[in-house]
Amino acid sequence: MTKTKYDIDNENQWCPGCGNFSILKAMKQAFTKLKLDPDNLLIVSGIGQAGKTPNYLACNMLHGLHGRALCLATGAKIANHNLNIVVTTGDGDCYGEGQNHFTAAIRRNIDITLFVFNNQIYGLTKGQASPTSAFGMKTKIQQNGTVSSSFNPLATALVNGAGFIARGFSGNIEKLSSTMVDAMKYKGFSMIDICQPCISFNKLNTYSWYKERVFDLENNGHDNSDYKKALEIVHQNEEKIPTGIIYKKPGIPFHERLPVLRKQPLSSYVFPESELKNILGRA
Repeated sequence: MTKTKYDIDNENQWCPGCGNFSILKAMKQAFTKLKLDPDNLLIVSGIGQAGKTPNYLACNMLHGLHGRALCLATGAKIANHNLNIVVTTGDGDCYGEGQNHFTAAIRRNIDITLFVFNNQIYGLTKGQASPTSAFGMKTKIQQNGTVSSSFNPLATALVNGAGFIARGFSGNIEKLSSTMVDAMKYKGFSMIDICQPCISFNKLNTYSWYKERVFDLENNGHDNSDYKKALEIVHQNEEKIPTGIIYKKPGIPFHERLPVLRKQPLSSYVFPESELKNILGRA
């Protein structure tokens, strides 16, 4: 791959063949196409293999606790809505520990982009079932199969009012990268649930398994403004896995809903010490 200004010389800790490498490459391509200034780009992550992603990018970065990446990204965006903010997180991190923050970010319509590295397994902690693991899937921990139903993140996002939802596949870097560009251009909360294999711990959802099932919605004449059609798509079974933009509608981002933020970024306000003392004194 051609060198980009987002490359950094850090040793990578992912397993050889991991889908994360392709996602990282797609991110660099998207950032390059958007001509993003690394100084104005913030990558926020939580815990997990996906959470390591900011370590491999030359830009601002912030690691959070498990499931809390969206909280930190929300705070950063409220403080300075001129920042380009991307959250990189895994299915366990975002849909397990962080599920309540996931829905809160959607409802607020925070102007950030969420990339979920969804390998349907907990990879960092060696292979127990995640929220998106299929019902009955056997793991080293769930030896008789998982007893919980699989969480449907795209359906959850859609019914909670997300204005941009998409699915990607790490096995198609060019398509994934172009979808990332569209997501980051969107004004408001945007998310891409990215299907990817975990070659070490998920022996079911492999590259070949995905390639037999994934297809491009754009090649099938999909109208991503059609809510009813989107609702049908996000409830399809896993025998067909549509990729691309599933639903897109305009909305009012959080920083434009509040007059104080609409005027200027919070970080640019000047608060005299005397006023702060009066406020704190009254509290």
